[in-house]
Amino acid sequence: MSQELLAATVAAVRRAGARMMTRYSTESRQSALPELLASLQANDAAVVDTLRPALTEALPDAVWLDDEHGSGALATGEWWLIDPVGGNVNAVHGMPDWNIGVSLVRDGRPVLAVVYFPVLDEMFTATEGGGAFLNGVRLRVSAKTSLDSALTGTGQAQPGHDPELAQRMGSAFTAMTNAALHVRVSVPVTHQLAQVAAGRMDLHWQFDNVRSHAAGVLLVQEAGGVVTDIEGKPWELACESYLAAAPGVHAAALQVLTA
Repeated sequence: MSQELLAATVAAVRRAGARMMTRYSTESRQSALPELLASLQANDAAVVDTLRPALTEALPDAVWLDDEHGSGALATGEWWLIDPVGGNVNAVHGMPDWNIGVSLVRDGRPVLAVVYFPVLDEMFTATEGGGAFLNGVRLRVSAKTSLDSALTGTGQAQPGHDPELAQRMGSAFTAMTNAALHVRVSVPVTHQLAQVAAGRMDLHWQFDNVRSHAAGVLLVQEAGGVVTDIEGKPWELACESYLAAAPGVHAAALQVLTA
């Protein structure tokens, strides 16, 4: 992966972040669902309008996909996978936990990732085989080897869970709460994955994988983490679930989640 393409992607994401910061306010509040949905859509549109021309210019032949809740396999070739505002629901309520996420997927695997937290000015980047970085400083996952000291997490990848999946999520939360030091349930999912890559958290699991998580998955992989599906098979873009963890706690976490 060329450094020129990475630099162009970072620059585009930074511009999108700056545009979102003009829209973001800690005083923002939503009075009802119609207003909330309109705010979400307006934020997404502002980011896409900034990102799409720049990324298309950087890699004209790549297919564009900003379906943040999309899942399943992709055709061969290069794809820009965009989560315009990860944690958008937080942003429109005046909370700081939101980001802009971009990944480039080539023939079914992520090869470039940029995840930017504008409020903190934290720029996470990764390239396949090139490592993961935060503001230019190389990242390494946690060295913990026991769940009893682990900071763990999960979240809601898609709205409108069916009751069976919600029950599974609740049961897993209970099991992990009994095994780990702490369980964080929050969005955006890519926020937690970036924290795992940085060694701030020790693992993140998801029962409803979506393709836009590929940026966070690549960050964890390139920081030395282990990413599999919940059955322990190697992660693929079309997986229905995954566990991203520091090597020292991955096996124990799988046991908890599959018990």
